[in-house]
Amino acid sequence: MKCLSISQPFANLIVSGKKTIELRKWNTNLRGEFLVHAPLKIRTHYCNRLKISKKNLVRGAIIGKVEIFDVKKYNSKSEISADYKKHLTSTDFFNNKYGFVLKNPKSFKIPIPYKGKLGFFDVKLPKTKIRIKELTSDIIDEEQRYRLVGHH
Repeated sequence: MKCLSISQPFANLIVSGKKTIELRKWNTNLRGEFLVHAPLKIRTHYCNRLKISKKNLVRGAIIGKVEIFDVKKYNSKSEISADYKKHLTSTDFFNNKYGFVLKNPKSFKIPIPYKGKLGFFDVKLPKTKIRIKELTSDIIDEEQRYRLVGHH
């Protein structure tokens, strides 16, 4: 599966659904799901501006997945400013002329330690060894209960 490293706090904001556009200097033809990797680097300035605590941010791991369904090309700072609530950066990022439009975010309960790379890169995650349908069903039911209640 494809994966993209996104600096914190933006990786968390994406997998939580609060950031729905990821700004980049480059375009992509990729559509569909990709994994979100949080590298070791934290953008402290944005943590302070967005009032996000650095100590709770996971780093050096794959923290979730999201789907890219479109790429928006920006031609001016005013266009970037108009989408501020979707990308949460600033017009200083005008050299980032492409916005990856995201949907269906999912945060992983257990981050997967992984070393990131530049651009989209391939990740091969180990296959689960659970083959018993009843057990798989129980795990899915537990996941649904966790989402509804918020804890086990």
